[in-house]
Amino acid sequence: MTRILAISGSIRTESFNTALLNAFGPLAPEGMTIEVFKGIDELPHFNQDLEGDVPASVTRLREAVQAADGVIISTPEYNRAIPGVLKNALDWASRPYGQSSWAGKPVAVLSSSPGVQGGIRAQEELKGQLRNLAAYVVQGPEIAIPEVHTRLGVDEQARVTLTDPATAGMVKFLLQGLQNAVDTKTGETHTKALNAWAASLAG
Repeated sequence: MTRILAISGSIRTESFNTALLNAFGPLAPEGMTIEVFKGIDELPHFNQDLEGDVPASVTRLREAVQAADGVIISTPEYNRAIPGVLKNALDWASRPYGQSSWAGKPVAVLSSSPGVQGGIRAQEELKGQLRNLAAYVVQGPEIAIPEVHTRLGVDEQARVTLTDPATAGMVKFLLQGLQNAVDTKTGETHTKALNAWAASLAG
């Protein structure tokens, strides 16, 4: 069983990005489970002064990322960048220094927006942030979903569905790429040199 943690960059109750992630279960490869994380809005602003007594919300995020075999993040675009609440979550999970939860973690990224560009600039920024944190960013189709509200529906069980076949196909491909990265331990290979350097510093 492959455990995937899904993180939405939007905390809005009717968030399109959260709805998308909730629709991914039927599109996942056999044996993959996807759990949408709830609580990035509970994280305090990153402040190193808090690291002596880490808030429970921070511990919960770090443990969720560490326990997951991989992560998928869907982000909107705010003022041509990722939302501050998502950057805050990235920062908290990268700490304490030398113990980042992101290092070597396979991460798949996509974006969506009601607009016509699908949040592509935020997506590129997010990928850059993750690479800086030594996460392994899964290669695959670049999924930036424009006019996302036209591609979501609800089935007879009141479950959110992705109604556009082309978008659903790309999501399946991206999730399979994430599964492949988990199976081949690509993230661990990705950080092998970094881990060796860290070990040398520890003596």
